[in-house]
Amino acid sequence: MIAIIAGSESDLGLVSKIEEVLKEFGVEYEVHVASAHREPEKVKRIVKESKAEVFIAVAGLSAALPGFISSYTSKPVVGVPREVKLLGLDSLLSMVQMPPGVPVAVVGIENAKNAALLALQILAIKNRELEEKIKKYRKLS
Repeated sequence: MIAIIAGSESDLGLVSKIEEVLKEFGVEYEVHVASAHREPEKVKRIVKESKAEVFIAVAGLSAALPGFISSYTSKPVVGVPREVKLLGLDSLLSMVQMPPGVPVAVVGIENAKNAALLALQILAIKNRELEEKIKKYRKLS
């Protein structure tokens, strides 16, 4: 199971691209919209109550959401930086400059598809069938 958390409604376009990939692979997922700045308790509750094995966080501007999620879980967190200001470099740099002990894996700016694929690869460590689907998918892409 994968949990996708968008920092705002404006991130849902990228979320839909993540969903497309996850649906293609038949992997269970959940979607939430919650801001690390405006709704920190909601984000914390989502992370603590989720049965997800991997989190994907879509965020722009200060892009604090992935790191905020990571601070509440030892499960992998994949950040998707949005191109909102400064060509998305502000979001990208915010995500990759996490302090020691609070890691976040980060894909390219607006690269929702790679976020989904990375989350699937993480799940595939324990799922041989999913691993084979990924290998087949890569041959077709």
